[in-house]
Amino acid sequence: MVAPKRALLSVFDKRGITELARFLADRGVEIISTGGTASILDEANIPFCPISEYTLYPELMNERVKTLHPKIHGGILARRDKEHHLKEAAEHGIELIDLVCVNLYPFESVVRKGCTLDEAIENIDIGGPTLIRAAAKNFEAVVVLTDPADYEPVMKEIEHTGKVSLETRKRLAVKAFRHTANYDAKIDTYLSSELCGERVLRLMFTQGRVLRYGENWHQRAELYVEQDVTECTLPKARQLHGKQMSYNNYVDLDCALQCVRSIAALADDAVVAIVKHNNPCGLATGKRLSEVLQAAWAGDPISAFGSLICTNRPFDMEAAAFLKDKFVEAVLAPSFEPDALNALKAKSPNIRLLELEGDWSELSIEYTYRYIPGGMLRQTRDTESVAEWRCVSRRQFPEHKVPLAMFSWVACKHTRSNAIVIAEEYAPHAYRVLSMGAGQPNRVDSIRRLAIPKAYDNLKMAYGLEGEELEEVARRVLSECVLSSDAFFPFADSIEAAAQGHIQYIVSPGGSIRDDEVIAAADRLNIAMVFTKMRHFLH
Repeated sequence: MVAPKRALLSVFDKRGITELARFLADRGVEIISTGGTASILDEANIPFCPISEYTLYPELMNERVKTLHPKIHGGILARRDKEHHLKEAAEHGIELIDLVCVNLYPFESVVRKGCTLDEAIENIDIGGPTLIRAAAKNFEAVVVLTDPADYEPVMKEIEHTGKVSLETRKRLAVKAFRHTANYDAKIDTYLSSELCGERVLRLMFTQGRVLRYGENWHQRAELYVEQDVTECTLPKARQLHGKQMSYNNYVDLDCALQCVRSIAALADDAVVAIVKHNNPCGLATGKRLSEVLQAAWAGDPISAFGSLICTNRPFDMEAAAFLKDKFVEAVLAPSFEPDALNALKAKSPNIRLLELEGDWSELSIEYTYRYIPGGMLRQTRDTESVAEWRCVSRRQFPEHKVPLAMFSWVACKHTRSNAIVIAEEYAPHAYRVLSMGAGQPNRVDSIRRLAIPKAYDNLKMAYGLEGEELEEVARRVLSECVLSSDAFFPFADSIEAAAQGHIQYIVSPGGSIRDDEVIAAADRLNIAMVFTKMRHFLH
């Protein structure tokens, strides 16, 4: 245990420093301070020793040199268990420093706002990182504080025990080294670009946790959490029940979560996404969660077996009752009503139940990354929807179909390319994916072999009809649906395949060299077609 007797305080971020200094001073801790921090303490009438008086050396070169002194670093680095360290300290008038509270010049924020190279250089802290690293290196004897959030816990520990435990000092030391490593990484990134014309990418992830397995049973996998992300993301979800999460569970649940986020942005409705193999095989909106869940499930009841479910509403008992005899891998929701949670737990010891509290609105995270052996791909996240909304066919796209079309379009954005989504208004102002085609090497197969046949299969299961009766229902339902394509149609054959499936409304980015042929086919088949001028491949 370390009971601080002498502390060095030198911070740029002044939050909480007055309270910490007064707490230490009230307990007889001698305080050494510098520059702006010293001014704050002076105004608060907190006793301290200016660093220039302590070292008997002035702060030099516009305060570039003030803490780089043997009396400071000797006091921090001296090993208390080494007799010759203590002897040398005494011979040279070096007093031991037990607590170092330092944070750094705001290099990152200065650069982010835009500045000259000289301004950036002046905001590179030298003495601060040196003090932090020295204190962290000697954590067995020194407490190092780099984050105002740690002041109160340390003060409480001193108040209750009179000392700071080794476990706390270890944690703070690791945090300190991580702090200086991140700081240096940001300087490297900036100066590499400014001085050498090199682009450097450095990523920081922590809190690695072992997963059940990777994509396959024989692969090992871990999840790491991105540092400094404050928004509501899947790694922050709390697992309430079930087996350990696997790699695929996280991939599929994130697909579901991002899909729910995007659809929920269209209207203030309940949204349910059912994902299997990284595709939303079921997706629906509406007012009542249980009805929305049923509508989403009906989009592909076969694929929904062993799926993962995400909703933006608290999971209630009616929704839990619907799942009673259905096999699902996981459910993610903002919360679970107690009776629903108990029912789902009783249903299976294995079903993973995850709660993600917080704001589920769209994320502001800018980039996404994909590792390939030997390299890393980075791109901005696909957060846009349409660049324009232009009807290109003679038949006008009716205004009352636009909400359904936007639902279909956003659902298509979250489906693996070549993606085709057919969506219907299954109740007034409530929408669902009737069927979809995904992951095909060509677009016409996504329509002709997947989306249209799957729509027929789902209608057959829903109505219990076959033959001419099924054809009549399909004609009635599909003629009111909207088909969306994540990229342009390269040939008119996709339009012809859609028309054979009774589709009359289509949304596409456009942009093909054969757009004229595609539009002509839509006109010939009396289809209303909109171009959005924005592609949404998802590989």
